[in-house]
Amino acid sequence: MSKRIPVIAGNWKMNKTSTEAKQYVSELSGMVAGKQGVEIVLCPPATSLAAVSEMLGGSDIIVAAQNMHFENSGAYTGEISPAMLKDIGVTDVILGHSERRQYFCERDEDLEKKAVAAIEAGLRPILCVGETDAEREAGETEEKLRRQISTDLSGITAEQLPGIIIAYEPIWAIGTGKTATPQIAQEACSFIRGLLAELFGEEAAAAVRILYGGSVKPGNIGELMAEQDIDGALVGGACLSAADFAQIVDFQ
Repeated sequence: MSKRIPVIAGNWKMNKTSTEAKQYVSELSGMVAGKQGVEIVLCPPATSLAAVSEMLGGSDIIVAAQNMHFENSGAYTGEISPAMLKDIGVTDVILGHSERRQYFCERDEDLEKKAVAAIEAGLRPILCVGETDAEREAGETEEKLRRQISTDLSGITAEQLPGIIIAYEPIWAIGTGKTATPQIAQEACSFIRGLLAELFGEEAAAAVRILYGGSVKPGNIGELMAEQDIDGALVGGACLSAADFAQIVDFQ
């Protein structure tokens, strides 16, 4: 099997106006120009997707949405469809971020529909999974990951699986300054890969990129990326600075 190409994705969350987004992209593009051996993904808010996508047209930097609905059209006020994302040049979409699950009550059953809809529309899902502090303390991490992944990907085939990215984001490490140790992150990512092998077969599981997310910074990306089953990072706060994000991209 060919080597898994690392993915470094920056989730801006609800930050940056369209004007600020354009300035950021202009700065970052110069910093990462010619960078080989890593996929760079930017995940701006919906209001900036079209502008960022237009600026990056023809470049190697990938543009992802932070969310989408599972229907292509309809009476869903405030929502954005897969077809709308494709129309403006978006190629990837984050699904099931813990903040969506927590604040907007997204269920695994909803995410199963979203994963299928994304694949059918030609979008690459970046599926987020992870446990809370209480669940980790209770020894329920693997049970939580199994429940999320087995439901969220229940509509996906083994042939489609390599076209999906999984982001392991322990909820207790998101925006808290706490980072899972490389060993903790590796254990969880290894469990996820084993679970994918169980559900879809060894070959499909071996091709999937599994990212770590949770207080990733320039200072810890190197040791995280040294782990066998960590194929990249979904970066939050540290990606809001173009200079910091460029350092993370340059982890090698």
